[in-house]
Amino acid sequence: MAKRRGLGRGLGALIPTSTQKTETSGLLEVAITAIVRNPRQPRHQMDQQLLEELSASIREHGVLQPLVVTRLDHEGDAEDVTHYQLIAGERRWTAARMAGLTRIPVVVKEATPQQLLEIALVENVQRADLNVLEEALAYQQLSKEFGLSQEEIAEKVGKSRVAVANTMRLLRLPADIQALVSEGSLSEGHARALLMVKDEDEQRKLAQQALSRGLTVREVEALARQAGKPKETPSKRTVSEDEDADVSDIEGQIRRALGTKVQLARGRRGGKLIIYFYSEEELERIFDLLVGQT
Repeated sequence: MAKRRGLGRGLGALIPTSTQKTETSGLLEVAITAIVRNPRQPRHQMDQQLLEELSASIREHGVLQPLVVTRLDHEGDAEDVTHYQLIAGERRWTAARMAGLTRIPVVVKEATPQQLLEIALVENVQRADLNVLEEALAYQQLSKEFGLSQEEIAEKVGKSRVAVANTMRLLRLPADIQALVSEGSLSEGHARALLMVKDEDEQRKLAQQALSRGLTVREVEALARQAGKPKETPSKRTVSEDEDADVSDIEGQIRRALGTKVQLARGRRGGKLIIYFYSEEELERIFDLLVGQT
């Protein structure tokens, strides 16, 4: 098996094989009130029912997998004073608080602000805990705050550059459509289809059609392609319709005069008239009608 690089190795690479406590790292148990949330946590929503189920499990069996935290710079503080920041395990931490636990196992790891975001992002991506908008915002943060390229982001989360780029493109949608995607009313596929339309009002109109009519992704794509086509003005349509009627009328008169099928095609500077015949005798008849006897 090929060796996986970067943070794509997973959380197992963050947990030391030894449980011996040191000054800056190792496995230990701390007061749950001594931990604060990671401000760069990419996940903004948690399913309340799943949290309650996890809380019930923790109440029965305890926390089976330690949190990953970093030590804040509060030297000399008492143990029950907040001086750890979460890197990974926010859902376990929240559920443990709901279960009434006062102490919780943690692995202490030194981490830079960039690593705080990277590790939290990788954990959530690996567990499929993020919705696509949360993932896109985390990628954007890595790009803007820390200057990472799409290739570098892809390397860290174990995805292709194209996948990262396509996810980040969703942030071009209006905020109200992003909210529909974030809450699950519109799928990621629907959102990508909406990006085929450049005008934001058209995007909103199409999004509402998708919701009200229960359109599939393919149906939204078809409507998006249609919306992208240039529209004729009413005056142009009227002129075109009038010209078509005029051509049809002239064709009818010539057809009755010659007794055969004809086709008239008008151009900007003239046009052409096609007269059909189906035998030599018919050609001679038409010739006589047009030219006359010689």
